[in-house]
Amino acid sequence: MFNRILVANRGEIASRVIGSAQEMGIETVAVYSDVDEDAVQVHAADFAYPLGDPKPSESYLNMNKIINVALESGSEAIHPGYGFLSENAEFAKKVIDAGLIWIGPTPEALHAVGDKIQAKKTMKAANIPVIPGYHGGSRNKKYLLKKAQEIGFPLLIKAAAGGGGRGMRIVNSKEEFFSLYDSARREAKAAFGNGDVFLEKYFEHIRHIEFQILGDHFGNIIHLNERECSIQRRHQKIIEETPSMALDDDLRKQMGEVAIAAARAVNYTNAGSVEFILDQDNNFYFMEINARLQVEHTITEATTGVDLVKWQIKIAAGQEITLKQEDVLGRGHALEFRIYAENPEKQFMPTAGKIYQMQFPVGVNIRTDLGIPTSGGEVSTFYDSMIAKLIVQAENREEAIQKMRWALRNYSAQGVKTNIPFLKEVLNHPNFLSGDTHTDFVDAHFYKWREYKETPNEVLLAAALFEVMEPFMTTGNDVNASVVLNGIDQHSTVIWRKMGTWGRESLDVISDKITGTLGRGKKAIKKIIPVKGKDIGSSFLPDSDPFSPWRSLGSWKLNKDEK
Repeated sequence: MFNRILVANRGEIASRVIGSAQEMGIETVAVYSDVDEDAVQVHAADFAYPLGDPKPSESYLNMNKIINVALESGSEAIHPGYGFLSENAEFAKKVIDAGLIWIGPTPEALHAVGDKIQAKKTMKAANIPVIPGYHGGSRNKKYLLKKAQEIGFPLLIKAAAGGGGRGMRIVNSKEEFFSLYDSARREAKAAFGNGDVFLEKYFEHIRHIEFQILGDHFGNIIHLNERECSIQRRHQKIIEETPSMALDDDLRKQMGEVAIAAARAVNYTNAGSVEFILDQDNNFYFMEINARLQVEHTITEATTGVDLVKWQIKIAAGQEITLKQEDVLGRGHALEFRIYAENPEKQFMPTAGKIYQMQFPVGVNIRTDLGIPTSGGEVSTFYDSMIAKLIVQAENREEAIQKMRWALRNYSAQGVKTNIPFLKEVLNHPNFLSGDTHTDFVDAHFYKWREYKETPNEVLLAAALFEVMEPFMTTGNDVNASVVLNGIDQHSTVIWRKMGTWGRESLDVISDKITGTLGRGKKAIKKIIPVKGKDIGSSFLPDSDPFSPWRSLGSWKLNKDEK
């Protein structure tokens, strides 16, 4: 086993890998750019080395810098996490050529599945069902239009060298084919350094199903059941669950066997996922193999009890998989909701800035993988805006939804706009509750979504603070505000009892906005104290949540004259 490994990534996945490695008694080395000096991976690792310039090309995508740090730090292996260089065959080969161990699929397997066009051809040769389309690699636009008409509209233009929704366009007619083809190529070139694309039939109202696989260097390959990733925005997943409501035991067995066959077709080793689309008639088609650990690996861990990161490390160290397919059992139901700093009202545009305070739920079978410090963390414009993953597991889907509802209610991130209000509404939508989820779910049910204007956290905090401080104000007793704050019993008043687990700790956020004495503090509070209003229904969560304890607070609105 290794003594020390380097994690060539940042944020929550770097911290996640570091944790499992340290449990195994392995020392860890983190890397960080200039804007990540206080990032979670820096504090989690045993050692941390700077990469300098925050631009990805100069930091987390700089192969030579990372390899040099690995050699300088005495690391024996490199774990790439996901994203950045995790599926780069050239980087994997450079790591091996430098005398280090690559914790991931072989460079040959990475190349075989990284070129989506070649991967489709390989799967066809292995008699694995693939989406009908053109995978020939031509760049002649007139020829491609002819092929597009043979496939039929609507169709998808997809990048050959990457994923995540980039370099992807839906084409509904031949009139828009050329412009969307050029647009897809430009985006693919910018994102992956390769502008090649291919064409596929576009299936409407489908499910996105993937199977987690593990392969070792002794020819053993197993799957660890499926994950459904149908709820997406901009072709990127935001909610995942396992098991899928669409699969019965027979279909699960059939798709699992095909997933293993797909992995064998490219001599796959280590962790990965085989991705399929499932149509309304339960026909499934191979899409791609993601040759890395997935963001949503957490729900597989929750239901199987298997630590996938530890197995990645064990396989890279030359150990044989001891799990047999019949040993893989799924228990209960798990959900993962991705928490992003973004604005769903503006096409999910990322938001940047400082998070003053973040409170997350703690409970049985509730897991939070944090990508940013809980106090004072910066959401940078240089990288992905995901700030955390929230994972719950319960005995069945209904109980998992109840647990996620409670967890989101007790999640607070103050300082930047997040997608938490949007996720709450998705969770309570009738189609989600019934399991009727498809890749067009967001567009079909949340097109031009506007946030229900809840009572801002600051208003609720100010109301609670005012309730505690009011006796001092009415007597004119000029007591320092911090003295009063430190003496608060958060269970003593009505509002405090309804504020959830994050209320007391979050006082520090607004106390900075209140001056040192109660005399001036009273004036500041009165500007944001809530007043009764008749035009807004619920106070904290939408009325669609029947379990919200906030409803008894009544209807509130900001006094616009006091703003």
